[in-house]
Amino acid sequence: MKYGCRPTLDMLDVKKIKSQFPIFSQKPEKGAELVYLDNAATTQKPQVVIDAITNYYSGYNSNVGRGTYWPATQATQAFETTRNKVQHFINAKSRKEIIFTSGTTDAINKVVSAFLIPDLQVGDEVIVTEMEHHGNFIPWQQACLRKGATLKMIPLRESGDLDHDVFEDLLTSKTKLLAITAVSNALGVVNDLHRLTSKAHEVGGKVLIDAAQLVTHEKIDVQAIDCDFLTFSGHKLFGPTGIGVLYGKEELLEAMPPLSFGGGMVKKVTLDETTFADLPNKHEAGTSNISGVIGLGAAIDFVNGLGVENIHAHTRELTEYALERLREMDGVTVFGNPKERASLISLAVRNVHPHDVSSFLGERGIAIRAGHHCTQPLMDFLKVSGTCRISFGIYNTKQDVDRVIEGLVEVRDFFA
Repeated sequence: MKYGCRPTLDMLDVKKIKSQFPIFSQKPEKGAELVYLDNAATTQKPQVVIDAITNYYSGYNSNVGRGTYWPATQATQAFETTRNKVQHFINAKSRKEIIFTSGTTDAINKVVSAFLIPDLQVGDEVIVTEMEHHGNFIPWQQACLRKGATLKMIPLRESGDLDHDVFEDLLTSKTKLLAITAVSNALGVVNDLHRLTSKAHEVGGKVLIDAAQLVTHEKIDVQAIDCDFLTFSGHKLFGPTGIGVLYGKEELLEAMPPLSFGGGMVKKVTLDETTFADLPNKHEAGTSNISGVIGLGAAIDFVNGLGVENIHAHTRELTEYALERLREMDGVTVFGNPKERASLISLAVRNVHPHDVSSFLGERGIAIRAGHHCTQPLMDFLKVSGTCRISFGIYNTKQDVDRVIEGLVEVRDFFA
């Protein structure tokens, strides 16, 4: 299969795809083949992404947007080509709306500092949800505390879905912004972004979407959603760490003061004043993570070659298979029963601490996540201190599911 074409689901050869990820060719000392089921935390990297980064450093390492010699022009071209790829990947109206950051958290904090705080007044309201990752909760909380604004929270129904009736009651003419995750990183709940965005706009509120968990779940279309801001990280998209994207509507980014100050984001500097560069450079001060951007471009090519819809179909099939098997197990609780679930499952083994489960499985080469997943308000809702989380990627198989089920049976019986 050539990754430059768009395959059908039947064409996907998971074994061949998995062979493109060097980490899976290794075995730890005990000889257990790695079963990697922590994809919600970060995805593994295919060789094409690793090669893209290596080729930059070994072949045309240079700063971007500054030099006129050939390594600099090649680096600049690769850097800006990735911006074009991101624009098309999320269907932004203009490449000017794509700002590179160090990750989702960095992007959210930049919006808080440059967009929200300058105009936030006492009595204004910001709405978040009970399922938010700390990265999309704490910045808004701290901004409200600092400025005397009110932070409101959309509660969850027993299923784990948002309570839309309460959400609509929370909306007022004082609503400045809704910050919403597209997919819960702890429950896998997929939120209705079109509905949420539309309702917030009806009262004049702006909307920021944390799409960190969405990028391999469905094709993103920011124009169709009509969100004002959207963020995601490269490392959850088979790309490198330390690189992320902030999408913002052009008129908002233009009106915002620079996200930070330094070189590369100016037109002219005098002792008395500075004239800032046009978008997107205005919001990208200093030397960017050039290798990260180039690696992100390679990751987007890889994902586009497979097709987001095919990745989702594969991981959804694994999720449904895992849920079926887990629900047959005595002593295992699966958290949440949402209308739509992404490719992750949170669970608990009766009378066994999540960290003990994770350590037990880890000794058998099975990588899952345990803890509160940076969602402590959600853990309070679930009335637990933490959960075990299984999350799937394109390289996972039903055999991986069987391995983790067998491991959970061992955990349950051992600690019983």
